[in-house]
Amino acid sequence: MGGRSRTGVGPRQGRTCNGNLILQQQGGSSPEGDTDPHGGLDLEEFSRYLQERERRLLLLFHSLDRNQDGHIDVSEIQQSFRALGISISLEQAEKILHSMDRDGTMTIDWQEWRDHFLLHSLENVEDVVYFWKHSTVLDIGECLTVPDEFSEQEKLSGMWWKQLVAGAVAGAVSRTGTAPLDRLKVFMQVHASKTNKLNILGGLKNMIREGGMRSLWRGNGINVLKIAPESAIKFMAYEQIKRAIRGQQESLHVQERFVAGSLAGATAQTIIYPMEVLKTRLTLRRTGQYKGLLDCAWQILEREGPRAFYRGYLPNVLGIIPYAGIDLAVYETLKNRWLQQYSHDSADPGILVLLACGTVSSTCGQIASYPLALVRTRMQAQASIEGAPQLSMLGLFRHILSQDGVWGLYRGIAPNFMKVIPAVSISYVVYENMKQALGVTSR
Repeated sequence: MGGRSRTGVGPRQGRTCNGNLILQQQGGSSPEGDTDPHGGLDLEEFSRYLQERERRLLLLFHSLDRNQDGHIDVSEIQQSFRALGISISLEQAEKILHSMDRDGTMTIDWQEWRDHFLLHSLENVEDVVYFWKHSTVLDIGECLTVPDEFSEQEKLSGMWWKQLVAGAVAGAVSRTGTAPLDRLKVFMQVHASKTNKLNILGGLKNMIREGGMRSLWRGNGINVLKIAPESAIKFMAYEQIKRAIRGQQESLHVQERFVAGSLAGATAQTIIYPMEVLKTRLTLRRTGQYKGLLDCAWQILEREGPRAFYRGYLPNVLGIIPYAGIDLAVYETLKNRWLQQYSHDSADPGILVLLACGTVSSTCGQIASYPLALVRTRMQAQASIEGAPQLSMLGLFRHILSQDGVWGLYRGIAPNFMKVIPAVSISYVVYENMKQALGVTSR
């Protein structure tokens, strides 16, 4: 899924019931320290819980108080973010500090720290930093983004799989909603040229004329089917690669996270790539050409051999680096610039700004990687097109440039741009509703 996730730890809220204090934790799990299976905490249990929380918070406070002067200042907040590979500006760090500083000293003492985080389920420095961060999951139907990242608490509680399920459902709905534009993009990538011009409206009319309205969704089934395995493989590979890179380090820097994310994306693509080839073939098929997914796979295997399932693999993997790198860099740059210029009392830019940043950054990533995506699609499809030359990646680049010029490398990018905003919007709305339905967030 194209998209990105920065998770936060939700607060626990207290209420009284028949003289007992009940702590409700986000996600519906029982509160810590509760020995009563019905979820109630008596005074003794609650006292033990507070003592344990204070002990953990004191350790966290000392770990962030790097000069051990009894106060956390702006520079120490910035250092804590940098230690986890996250760059924030001085203005953002000041806003974070201001949200906790009650006495106006522009530092956080132990009392302010304790009062602010006492009923938050934070376990380590990474949890604190992710509590201060916020973002959303976006899926535009591309498969090149860095995997979602979850806090340690979410991994231990099993909350991560619910977020993966929510993301998969959101991706399925958004891809289905924008499938006609996706199919049009593939058609223009493969068939459009100077001698065979194909515009957006004409392309849609041709597809409807050939196979009716349902033909606009050809290839969407397998496009949706591959979301779940790809997300799961990417997540698991990301965790293993991060662990291998980190070694004895406390955390990863931003460039190390990017390397881990790119390798995880390449791992997932390697495993599910045959489904990418099948998706392209099913998208381009004529009415009655294949009986279904299995028939398509069998015909490719019988006529072209097993190597056909990895046609276009090299440009696909190479496209991960410019897409993910530019996507992340532009996203963080736009968000930080907005915070510096327009946000005066909060480190959270708000969902509309995040959606706008995600849309622009994804578009920039697509522009950088689109020629590789086009060559990948041509390589996947060329064996099924009568008279098409069977060329390598470099051969296809030279052929396209000689026939159509530089613009030929961007055939089909217009419908690709057209689907970004609706795909992002649908993905976000469905994702948030799925999280609520699965108990990831409270209504």
